[in-house]
Amino acid sequence: MDRRVRKTRQAIFEAFIGLLAEKDFEHITMNAIADRANVNRGTVYLHYMDKFDLLDQCIDTHLAQLLGDCLPGGTTHHPTKAAIQHIFAYLEQHAFLYKTLLVNKGIPTFRNRLMDVMLRILREYIDESHIDRTMNKEVSAQFLASAIIGVLEWWIIQSMPYSTTDTVEQIWSLLEGMRVVPAPSH
Repeated sequence: MDRRVRKTRQAIFEAFIGLLAEKDFEHITMNAIADRANVNRGTVYLHYMDKFDLLDQCIDTHLAQLLGDCLPGGTTHHPTKAAIQHIFAYLEQHAFLYKTLLVNKGIPTFRNRLMDVMLRILREYIDESHIDRTMNKEVSAQFLASAIIGVLEWWIIQSMPYSTTDTVEQIWSLLEGMRVVPAPSH
């Protein structure tokens, strides 16, 4: 992608995220995005069909960055404490962006897509692991995904009241206690 195009798209993304932090999605206009990005309205339409397309591409881009940086081997690997630590550290570094995407009432799309990714990871893990086979796989995946995303969302929205390390340690201890991940060998 041409450097100017990349720079323009980045300015539009940043303007959009800034507006999302200030107002609900339904109150954001393409004109406001263009003004904030310091580009013509036609330039915004050159890159995005409408604000819904911009939202979709923004979410896709940021989820891809999150997963690419935190799960370089893709989503088909077993959860480790180090991987969870890396995800929380990444989210802490980009807290403004992810808090904005999670908090804005007009866009449950980000949380839903994050949940879909977590469910896919957990379903694969449950299929390959030694988790109690008497448990229903889908119920287990839904429960774990809801719990992890819920804690992650709470942690970001509450401005990270506990350190990344403390939060991940607590999550990992809960997963060990539920026998979702192997307990440490002595």
